[in-house]
Amino acid sequence: MQDRIAHHRRDRGPGWTTIEAPLNIDAALAACKPEFTILVDCATIWLSNALFSGGDLTNMCHGLVDSLCRSPAPIVIVSNEVGGGIVPENAVARQFRDAQGRLNQMIAARADLVVVVMAGLPLVLKGSLPPGAL
Repeated sequence: MQDRIAHHRRDRGPGWTTIEAPLNIDAALAACKPEFTILVDCATIWLSNALFSGGDLTNMCHGLVDSLCRSPAPIVIVSNEVGGGIVPENAVARQFRDAQGRLNQMIAARADLVVVVMAGLPLVLKGSLPPGAL
């Protein structure tokens, strides 16, 4: 995982500021200036951290979405769609899959633009991409 993180940082280059917030994204967002564009990468890893933290997952998800909505800066959220495959046999995997679906729905309900990318191709589910965005 450390190699993956280092690879992502190298690819992003020096123009990015990286804030690592495994659970407390609210504090990280509060520290960002309105003129920043924020990339949350990713909601799926955050959910995994939340699930294994032992906290109230439903309240934590609502708190995350509320924090995202309070931010004065524009935010791009990366998340994974994990509900397209078979139902996992493992109880924790089922809990995670269901929670990810609910979190994605909560974020999408409050977002202005929702885009799913499959095979490198964007499909707008909600809103519209600005001209020349692709």
